[in-house]
Amino acid sequence: MTEILVQTTTEGQDPSVPRVVEHSAWTALKDAVEQIRPWQSKDGSIDFTADGAPQPVAAERAVDRLVDAVRTLSPLLPHDAAYHAALVADLRRWADDGFEVPDFLDSLLAFQPAADRRDGLQHLVVFPMYTQNGNPDRNFEAVVLRMVWPDWLAELERTRYDNPLFCGITFEDFTAGYDTNSAVLFPETIAVREAPERFSWGGIFCDREAARFRRVTAAAVDILGLELPADIATMVDDQKRSQEAFVLWDMVHDRTHSHGDLPFDPFMIKQRQPFWMYGLEELRCDLTAFREAVKLAQDGIPQARDVQYAVLFDRMFRFPVTGERVRNYDGLGGQLLFAYLHKHDVVRWTDNRLSIDWERAPQVTNQLCAEIETLYREGIDRPKLVHWFKGYELVSTYLAPHPGSRWAKGPDALDLTQPPRKLVDDVLPDEFPLSMFYEALSKKLKNVIASTRGITADTAERVAA
Repeated sequence: MTEILVQTTTEGQDPSVPRVVEHSAWTALKDAVEQIRPWQSKDGSIDFTADGAPQPVAAERAVDRLVDAVRTLSPLLPHDAAYHAALVADLRRWADDGFEVPDFLDSLLAFQPAADRRDGLQHLVVFPMYTQNGNPDRNFEAVVLRMVWPDWLAELERTRYDNPLFCGITFEDFTAGYDTNSAVLFPETIAVREAPERFSWGGIFCDREAARFRRVTAAAVDILGLELPADIATMVDDQKRSQEAFVLWDMVHDRTHSHGDLPFDPFMIKQRQPFWMYGLEELRCDLTAFREAVKLAQDGIPQARDVQYAVLFDRMFRFPVTGERVRNYDGLGGQLLFAYLHKHDVVRWTDNRLSIDWERAPQVTNQLCAEIETLYREGIDRPKLVHWFKGYELVSTYLAPHPGSRWAKGPDALDLTQPPRKLVDDVLPDEFPLSMFYEALSKKLKNVIASTRGITADTAERVAA
């Protein structure tokens, strides 16, 4: 039995600035949002003819309460004054237009958190939106968050990893759509009449990522009998250290989507691709962060060694056994990393115990990163479909495809008169099933992973291994 107390950190916060979540208006705002959310359809509108729908006057009163709360809280956050003014206008327009599909483009454009990344700075955010890995509908959500931008991270971004749109953030409080597995705040999830020409920020909640990582890693280590180096065991027990590892990992990962050969962002891409291509892209970005962490550790950056183990453990222990198996590209990337390290004798599963060759792990992990980068570089000279087959070949070298897969049988098994996007329909929902190792681990970690739903840095839970 292992007990982990997850503690929040307020380092960098100005104690003279009141916490938004301690104000009574925040409670009123949350109550108004939670009243509105069940009335909304998938697209964010309110259908007053539906069963259980409110009278229009009830919806108007709820919006009035929401507007009053925003106006009350806004003076606590003068840096968000323009956004809150636009938010109030968008809320009023939504009500005046009869609660049709919401359009919050004006307030989205007014919200510019990346323009001021002071460490500890609070933001009050309200939007109709879906939450990645949370609620798929564009319901209203409200969240109070703080920026994570310590001096050491700001210096690395300025000198080595330019990423002017990235926002490391932590939760203060949130509505129901974030009482889920969602750990991001992305502008492309917000209901707008048209997408902006470019997005100007993206936020990742490093406190949730760190708390989830710590709980699942601690359980996996106990289950697998893995002996950790002393300093890494200390990191797994330390929320602040883990958050610092994740915010650095996230910053490098995020920028990698727009760097290198053939980069793309799976959250932003508009074309259909087989999900293993998304898995390879996410893994490429994670392994780039790992490789950079190896360099940073050599340069004396204390958070860098923690990043390496955060990438290894989260990818190998949590990702493969989290979520549904339908086109689970993050899970696929974790499976691939484990299989690659296993086949290169870096990880061993013997006598029901896992062991890791800690000295060779960085070298071999970087080797996998190089193989994916070679795939991308050579893909520049290939047609799309050939590139997809080469990606399949790389993955299937280390992971066994489903025996019923058409793609595994090669091009002759597919109707190549169809355009590539149509051939994606021939991909099985679980093209690369879990190995026996992961099937067993999944059963043992299932309850632990379920317990991380809605977790934040100030959650204190007992974890059973």
